[in-house]
Amino acid sequence: MLEKIKALKAEIEQLTASDAAEVETLRIKYLSKKGLIPALFNDFRTLSPEQKREIGSPLNELKNFATDRVNELRESLESVDSADDSADFTRTAAALPLGTRHPLSLVRNEIVDIFARLGFTVAEGPEIEDDWHVFSSLNFADDHPARDMQDTFFINRSPDVLLRTHTSSVQSRVMENTQPPIRIICPGRVYRNEAISARAHCFFHQVEALYVDKNVSFADLKQTLLYFAREMFGPKTEIRLRPSYFPFTEPSAEMDISCNLCGGKGCSFCKHTGWVEILGCGMVDPNVLHSCGIDPEQYSGFALGMGVERITNLKYQVKDLRMFSENDIRFLSEFTSAR
Repeated sequence: MLEKIKALKAEIEQLTASDAAEVETLRIKYLSKKGLIPALFNDFRTLSPEQKREIGSPLNELKNFATDRVNELRESLESVDSADDSADFTRTAAALPLGTRHPLSLVRNEIVDIFARLGFTVAEGPEIEDDWHVFSSLNFADDHPARDMQDTFFINRSPDVLLRTHTSSVQSRVMENTQPPIRIICPGRVYRNEAISARAHCFFHQVEALYVDKNVSFADLKQTLLYFAREMFGPKTEIRLRPSYFPFTEPSAEMDISCNLCGGKGCSFCKHTGWVEILGCGMVDPNVLHSCGIDPEQYSGFALGMGVERITNLKYQVKDLRMFSENDIRFLSEFTSAR
């Protein structure tokens, strides 16, 4: 057995390892329960007392020597790893790739910022609404087409519970609980039962604004719209108001801006008219003020609403509305510089 001990000690002295895995393999070979050295200890139990006195000390020395040698190899590898130049923590950190906000979020935030400069605050409301706040309080007649199943997602009938078709419901809720002056902007997602195509979707995003106070006039509305258009699309942008109809405003108008591609000269984008429609607006109908608990004899106001997708299309020239909801990384990465 002494010869075996001497041979193993000489073998262990020559051990080398190139990585931690090899060190672990050596430890298992010599020191694990089924290793070579524990096997010698098993044989040691069968020896006579005289042989045990002779071999016990060299055998313990071998075990300690093997343990020290394995630890030495492990520590030498750790010191090499710590000296690796690739782990220099004094260097400037490498730039990590960053994502960007969604283009609709970029435009929504820009719209909110523009109106915030005019004193408008953000108001939000539920997407699952009732008939009163979406239709009745906003002067929609009982037989108005917007109440039809072909236009609105109804969740329940009698009482009517539905997905809101516009964020005007937020305006209704604010007017019910707040006395003028009211100056709010209402961004949010809305739903309509439309076929999905490059120009339409069953859900989209709106931003509506409401201003109610004493002596609010159409001139205030026009100047607000002009300010918004020039802040959003450039200082040379012109606006045009065309008579229109909405149940909740009277008089009502559609607003066009001069085409930001051709400068109003006419191109295929604006169908050679020089103008592009972007929003609807008007003076708040007195019936709406009365329904929401505001005296129309003392107060007046204006409201306007626009589709965020529509503004984003104009600003970034995105031709397919479906791209906003398909989560295509190639498309979204184009807006990195706009964040």
